[in-house]
Amino acid sequence: MRRWMWAFLLIIPVIELFGFILMSDWIGAGKTLLLMILTSLIGIAMLQFEGRKVLIDAKSEMERGKVPGRKMVDGLFIFVGGFLLLIPGFITDLIGFTLLFPVTRSVYRLFFLGWLEKKMRNGSIKFYRGPKQ
Repeated sequence: MRRWMWAFLLIIPVIELFGFILMSDWIGAGKTLLLMILTSLIGIAMLQFEGRKVLIDAKSEMERGKVPGRKMVDGLFIFVGGFLLLIPGFITDLIGFTLLFPVTRSVYRLFFLGWLEKKMRNGSIKFYRGPKQ
């Protein structure tokens, strides 16, 4: 697991720098910088809008006595997507935008819940309940 983390920390900045250089050659450095700032601002606005919507939906489910499990996963994805949009780069922006849009977020949710179920079945992830009262 740690090897993957180090690989991501080294590879992602190289890919983002390569994308920045390519985009600068294509449209110019000033427009590329402006585009990166614009995607960050749009990402912040989308993060606020989608985050607020998920919070309202989760509150509604809790008021009806349901556990807002899916909404919690959506909230996690929105947080990660917003964080990725704040990081300068085009690849992270692309992933961040797909995490913020509800249509593409469902694809991520499907894979994430499958991964989580697999980890719970093989015992990698365990849930502990507090002491009984």
